[in-house]
Amino acid sequence: MERQQSSTVSFAAIGLGLALMATTAVASSHREAPLISEDPVADNTDVYAFVDPKAPDRVVLISNFVPLEEPAGGPNFHKFGDNVLYDINIDNDGDGKAEIVYQFSFRTELQNPDTFLYNTGPITSLDDPDFNVRQTYRVIRRDRGVPTVLATGLTTPPVNIGPRSTPGYEALAAAAVHTLPDGSLVFAGQRDEAFAVDLGSVFDLLGLRPFNAAHLIPLAPGAGADGTSGYNVHTIALQIPTSLLVDGDPVIGVWSSARRPKVRVLQSGGKKPAESGPFVQVSRLGMPLVNEVVIPLGLKDRWNSSLPKDDGQFAPYVIDPEPAALIPILFPNVFTCAPSVPRNDLVSIFATGIPGLNQPQNVTVAEMIRLNTSIPPTPLGQRDRLGLLAGQLDGFPNGRRLEDDVVDIELRALAGATPLGDCNGVSPNQDLSDGVDANDLPFLTDFPYMPTPHQGYDHDHGHADNPT
Repeated sequence: MERQQSSTVSFAAIGLGLALMATTAVASSHREAPLISEDPVADNTDVYAFVDPKAPDRVVLISNFVPLEEPAGGPNFHKFGDNVLYDINIDNDGDGKAEIVYQFSFRTELQNPDTFLYNTGPITSLDDPDFNVRQTYRVIRRDRGVPTVLATGLTTPPVNIGPRSTPGYEALAAAAVHTLPDGSLVFAGQRDEAFAVDLGSVFDLLGLRPFNAAHLIPLAPGAGADGTSGYNVHTIALQIPTSLLVDGDPVIGVWSSARRPKVRVLQSGGKKPAESGPFVQVSRLGMPLVNEVVIPLGLKDRWNSSLPKDDGQFAPYVIDPEPAALIPILFPNVFTCAPSVPRNDLVSIFATGIPGLNQPQNVTVAEMIRLNTSIPPTPLGQRDRLGLLAGQLDGFPNGRRLEDDVVDIELRALAGATPLGDCNGVSPNQDLSDGVDANDLPFLTDFPYMPTPHQGYDHDHGHADNPT
C-alpha cells in the first residue's frame, strides 16, 4: 500500500520520536506522574486499538483506568469516578486533533445506604436487589465538537468479589455489553490487567532478568516475573463500525484522556466535596510508556494536561532521553551496534506512523496510536506477540492488540533492531526482552476481549513463570 510521506521531519519530530522509543520496559502509564498517582480513578493505564478479528469491518478501542487494582479491595471496591469525564479520542485526518470523541460519565447509586455491604447476598443479575453499589453511565459522541447522546443509564457489572457474592461472573459481565443506536457495542466494568511486564526488575536499575549476567551489577539470569499478575483494572471498550470512524484515509489516530472539574472544595460533616467550573484534563495516554520514564518529573503533569498537536514543546527535554543513555552504562560491553542519531526510524514508528503502513496522508507530529483500519486482522490463535516485528502487519506499532508484547517490541526498536533501524538482525539488540511473554489470564474470544477479572476470594500475584 502506497501512502504519502511527510515532506520534512522537524526538529520536534526527531525529539519526539527519540522520546517515544526511549520509553523502555515499564508499566504502561501506571502511576506515571506525581498528580495522577494520587488520583487512580482518573489514571489512564493502557489504550488498545485494533481491527476486530471477529468483525473485520469494525474497530475495537479499549481504554483502561485504575492501575493495579487489588481484587480483595472491599468493602469499598474499585469503580469509575462519578466526577470524571472519560474520553476516547479519534483523529481521522492526521492533524493531531480529535475529530471524534466518545465521552463517558458515571453515576453511583446505593440501593441500601444503611448497610456497609457492597452486596447483601449473591448477585445473580445486574438488577438483583442484593447488588447494592451500582454504577450506570452515559455515552456521548462528539463530531468536531457537536454532541450526540448515544445512551444513558447503561449498566456496569459488579466487581468480581468471589464465588459466594458473584457466582457465574462471566454471565454478569456479558449482560453488561450494550448495543448503541449507531450499531456500536460498548462495555464498561472491571477486567483483568492485560498488560504484562516485569515491574520489579525494570525499576531495579533496568535489570532485565534474562540479561542479568551482563548487568553492571550482575545477578543470576532468570525468567521474567509479571509484576501486574493478579491485579485488575477498570475498562471502557467500544466496538465501532469502521465507516463511523474514517474519513477517506483508512488511518486513524487514537488516544484516551480523563478530565475533572477545575474547582474542588472540601466540606465538613462528611459531605461530598463541592465541584464546579470547566473540566480540566488530568490524564492522557496513547502510545504505551511515554510519560512514564521519558518526561522529567517536573513536566509529567504538564504532559498529562497537553494535547497531541502540541507535543513538539517537549523536544528540548527528550532529544537525548535519559533511559537511552543509561542502557549502555547498565549493560557495559554488550552492544556492538549502536544506532546513529538522528533516529529517523523511531520518528516514523512512533511520531508520524510508518510510510506505506500507518502514516496518515497529511500527518502532524503527535503521540498517539496510529491504526490502518484497511489491513485485515490476524485470526485469533495465530497472533504473534512481536506484532509487526514478526511480520504481522496488523500488529503493534500498527495499532495495538491485546496480545502485542509492547515491552519487547519497544526495547528492540530502541536498540535499532527493526527493518528501519541501523542494527536490524544484530544481537543482542534483536533479542532484548524483560522475559515476560504472556498475560496471566487468557483473553476472551469475543468483545470486549479483555480477560475476566481476578476474584477477591481466591487469587494471587504469581505468574506461570514466577509462581508465588
